Amino acid sequence: MNRQEISVEKLLNIIEEKERRIAELEQQVQWFMEQIRLSKHKQFGVSSEQTKIEQINLFNEEEETHNLAISELQKIEVKAYYRKRTRLTTDKLPEDLPVEVIEHKLPEKECICPECGSELHTMGKETRDELKIIPAKAVIVRHIRHVYSCRNCEKTSDHTPIVKADIPEPVIKGSFASPETIAHIATQKFMMGSPLYRQGQEWKQNGIEISRQTMSNWLIKACENWLEPIYEEMKKRLCEHEVLHADETVMQVLKEPGKAAQSKSYMWLYRTSGEAKHQIILYDYQPDRKHIHPEEFLKGFSGYLHADGYSGYYKLPEKITVIGCWAHVRRKFFEAMEALPKEKQATSNAAKGVTYCDKLFHLEKQFALLCPENRLEGRKKQSKPLIDEFYDWIKKLNVLPKTHLGKAVQYAQSQRKYLERYILDGRLEISNNRAERSIKPFVIGRKNWLFSNTPGGARASAVYYSLIETAKENGLNPFEYLSWIFSQAPNLGKPGYVSTFADFLPGSRKIPAKVFIPQSKRTEPEKYAWEEDE
Repeated sequence: MNRQEISVEKLLNIIEEKERRIAELEQQVQWFMEQIRLSKHKQFGVSSEQTKIEQINLFNEEEETHNLAISELQKIEVKAYYRKRTRLTTDKLPEDLPVEVIEHKLPEKECICPECGSELHTMGKETRDELKIIPAKAVIVRHIRHVYSCRNCEKTSDHTPIVKADIPEPVIKGSFASPETIAHIATQKFMMGSPLYRQGQEWKQNGIEISRQTMSNWLIKACENWLEPIYEEMKKRLCEHEVLHADETVMQVLKEPGKAAQSKSYMWLYRTSGEAKHQIILYDYQPDRKHIHPEEFLKGFSGYLHADGYSGYYKLPEKITVIGCWAHVRRKFFEAMEALPKEKQATSNAAKGVTYCDKLFHLEKQFALLCPENRLEGRKKQSKPLIDEFYDWIKKLNVLPKTHLGKAVQYAQSQRKYLERYILDGRLEISNNRAERSIKPFVIGRKNWLFSNTPGGARASAVYYSLIETAKENGLNPFEYLSWIFSQAPNLGKPGYVSTFADFLPGSRKIPAKVFIPQSKRTEPEKYAWEEDE
């Protein structure tokens, strides 16, 4: 082989290596551009994951596939919902609020007809309603207990009986905190997201100086004494259900033994599903994300558990059947679509993946009013073939594994076993959105108070969130609910008070009417996780 042949072969090898390197760099550039577009969308774009209705027709299938046969189930027509931007449909004054009447009359000397001078009479009235807000005010409730003795015995007997009037036990002995005060602090922090230092500033504006440490001690002490027994009763009741949801999110605890202050701790969430008559939502603080925590919490549970794709749930005992979440699948395909240039999004494979998911959710909206048995039948006839078609489609896709679309496809394939399980029972749901909605109040609150100081404070936060979110889900006013608990629990078993901690649970007939939120006549259709308000 002469030198000329060697140099040509060498040049060809160099060109081949350069072309390979160029292709590799082009892939990297494409990946970085996807990251930039997705990052810009998350930072500056709308948070809603809604897609245009037109994408439903991507497959050009007949309209009849979206309807149920009358002879088989029930025919339900699902109409597109459009939000009307009008204040008249959203603002409503409660009918049972106290009414303060102010009448505006002419002075007697002006009740004279300007034409003839005769006396005027009232021929009608014009009415205008205004909502008057009265800021919270503080009062001192002074309990004066009368102590009685017998004057005759004082004179004639060696022993004088002392009789005391009945007095309710305080929520915290040796403290001036009332049930309403602790309930107010709790709802302001755990429902309204107002940290204790802000509440202290608000108290100070009214001339009341209560330190953040004092308020924290009140919350923890009241929780340990009266709320934790209720929490345990709720946990026992929760595990009696056959369908549950679970989720988890990070939190920070500064003084966690054996851990740095910057370390991640976790707040786990467990709740009942839509089939439950009375909803129960429980938070559980743990120092890490190990699978032993849901296993320990759900020790008495046997049934279906909705969860996301976290592998820790798949290590639970066999008596717990984990159900996957199609909303997570849709979200990954949606992110893959958003990472593309706008002109390529509508015709992309990512958009087609989103549409497959949308069609499954569309069927669930049709099945919503059916009983579990008919819903199961509808899923087997319509949802199952669509799922099989979806997996046949992604099996034929040739995508790079490190792209957003590749990750979406890999997630859908790895989760197929769990994603198909919602077809097993009509009580199951297509997604874990129910748990995600319930953990969202904690995530929003965390942005305000940032961290917990101690594990005890984190545990108390979990209990307070549990009772407040459970109250909201069951139509109870959290402030009134906690106030009632703190006034009843210290006097448990006494005449006129509840007899057991189970009486505090949702559905109990012991809960007074004042604790319930007045029902509104206005109703709105249920929204999915990506259908957020603008």
